[in-house]
Amino acid sequence: MKIEEILDLWKEDSNIDRTELGDEALKIPKLHQKYYQIYIHERLNLRSLEAEMKQLKLDKHEFYTQGPNEETPKEWKLPPKGLILKADIPMYMEADAEIIKLSLKIGLQQEKLEFLESIIKSLGNRGYNIKAAIDWQRFTMGA
Repeated sequence: MKIEEILDLWKEDSNIDRTELGDEALKIPKLHQKYYQIYIHERLNLRSLEAEMKQLKLDKHEFYTQGPNEETPKEWKLPPKGLILKADIPMYMEADAEIIKLSLKIGLQQEKLEFLESIIKSLGNRGYNIKAAIDWQRFTMGA
């Protein structure tokens, strides 16, 4: 799921109808389930991306130290000087376009998870906010 979709969902679900506070309190478990389900799915995606990164780093390390083999994708090219010294491998790995692209995907996935965690935390506090709103209404009505 794209982060924009999660933002749009939360923009809609974060509103509390002040005239129906009881109904809003009853919606909390459903909202919690909805966002926790999204959270779990996105966390599994992060684990998958992290595993993919480990494999890519291993493949790239072997490529940079041993050169291409029959399984090496054709688009992978060694630098003009050929094989790389062991001391220079980390520099080439950090600058590798595919590793950077996957790192950015992992970063975006982590941002989604942090946002979903904040939503779930906010839903945990929602009951207290609704209770405070009900207490305020009672106070203003003189009860």
